Amino acid sequence: MATIKKDIRALSKEQLREFFVAEGDQAFRGNQVYEWLWSKGVHSFDDMTNISLKTREMLENNFIINHIAVDQIQRSSDGTIKNAVKLHDGLVVESVLIPTAKRTTACVSSQVGCSLDCKFCATARLKRMRNLNPGEIYDQVVAIDRESRLYHDRPLSNIVFMGMGEPLMNYNNVIKAIDKITSEEGLGMSPKRITVSTSGVPKMIKKMADDGVKFKLAVSLHSAIDEVRTSIMPFNATFPLADLREALEYWYAKTKNRITYEYVVWKGINDSKKDVDALVAFCKFAPSKVNLIEYNPIDDGDFQQADDSALELYINTLEANNITVTVRRSRGKDIDAACGQLANKH
Repeated sequence: MATIKKDIRALSKEQLREFFVAEGDQAFRGNQVYEWLWSKGVHSFDDMTNISLKTREMLENNFIINHIAVDQIQRSSDGTIKNAVKLHDGLVVESVLIPTAKRTTACVSSQVGCSLDCKFCATARLKRMRNLNPGEIYDQVVAIDRESRLYHDRPLSNIVFMGMGEPLMNYNNVIKAIDKITSEEGLGMSPKRITVSTSGVPKMIKKMADDGVKFKLAVSLHSAIDEVRTSIMPFNATFPLADLREALEYWYAKTKNRITYEYVVWKGINDSKKDVDALVAFCKFAPSKVNLIEYNPIDDGDFQQADDSALELYINTLEANNITVTVRRSRGKDIDAACGQLANKH
């Protein structure tokens, strides 16, 4: 029976060093291989040019590198790029490069499909097939960094975990990927340039705070009234707003990092003064800011962008209460790359 080879990127640097010593080689060889895998991002043992052919063959016999492949690229008229990313087992996720005048942001996926059931999101309809491993998350960032340099002549500046999946339902792998992304032995990016967006899993928000993470937190909120939120995000029945509020207060007390609330305003769902007042009250539990996001339809008529007057009501009321508010116009809509549209349509 053929031996199933282990993904070499599942090994720590210390484990690689120990492997080489056990093979009668020197420990520093593990450092070299680790650098090739993470800092240089190679996907083949043949590319490890400072390692002998014999050693490369030995690695080939013992391990595989379960890397991603960018299967399809779509380019939007506004410069946004969407990658269909094929995984080693043939499953596909999507990631997006979002350029603006001053930055390029990678929007990366953390799961194939999603663990949650938000009714307005195309990804939720796919259901979760599996979690991505740290290397698969890392590879999305490397691919987008290369595209940023190629098409926009500058390195990637920011990362948001707002692609497919609920990052906190794949917590350990997301944290390991961020550790690699921020490590000097990886991509060396500042954690302050990374935002993890969650639909709100209270227990895991508290765990992040306890773990002392340095990245930013965004919460996909969309309503501060339980009945309304449960009607559009059914899992809210399990994780109600009171629990979310307590977790966010805990987060701020531990980290002193303010929270960003992602918020779409829909016609007839959350566009009344009662909805606005509830959001204002929710924002006052801990320092926060609000991103009002343009809605991107996903082929049905249940959700429609609210009128401009409703957006104005939100903006004016939030500003009157000294809450920072920005309106985020979606990019990449013409290639289904905008918020809530990632659904592997290809």
